[in-house]
Amino acid sequence: MEESSHQSPTYSNFSSPPSSPSSQTPFSMDNLLGLLRIKVIRGMNLAIRDVLTSDPYVVVKMGKQKLKTRVIKKDVNPEWNEDLTLCVQDPNLPVKLTVYDKDTFSLDDKMGYAEFDIKPFLEAVKMHLVGLPNGTVVTKVTPGRKNCLSEESIIMVEDNKVVQNMILRLRDVECGEIELQLQWIDLPGAKRV
Repeated sequence: MEESSHQSPTYSNFSSPPSSPSSQTPFSMDNLLGLLRIKVIRGMNLAIRDVLTSDPYVVVKMGKQKLKTRVIKKDVNPEWNEDLTLCVQDPNLPVKLTVYDKDTFSLDDKMGYAEFDIKPFLEAVKMHLVGLPNGTVVTKVTPGRKNCLSEESIIMVEDNKVVQNMILRLRDVECGEIELQLQWIDLPGAKRV
């Protein structure tokens, strides 16, 4: 039964607690640039934390927002194909991702972490590219010491939207990668990116 609490993501800053005035909430529509949809596609060759396997889930953080995927039982190559949506106010904040192994009788084990910068993606979104054929490459982000990319990340146009595909190598762990796709959602009334 406890697993069901991990089935749906938690949206930490979408609304203020009833007892606090809205002026004190850390989330403000005035500063909102738009929404960042992160599709957590799959994990590859994740670390084993139980006897022969792991029960992985992913926690995504940006600033004070924290979302998580559902738990995939007994799989070190899980496929989540799950969308998590963050409200973006400060494009300078990195998106941090941590993979955990769900344990029933003890604290969940860490299975590595990664982070990425959304600025190159937002620069492509700012171009307001419309009418380009699917698969048109806008730019590429190369792996380096300052990012967790395990291979070149391509920012391209898909269905008249800018998307970024990336594979992140997990840090502080013996093995594991996470595949993601980013997509931007404009909101009426939000500041222009």
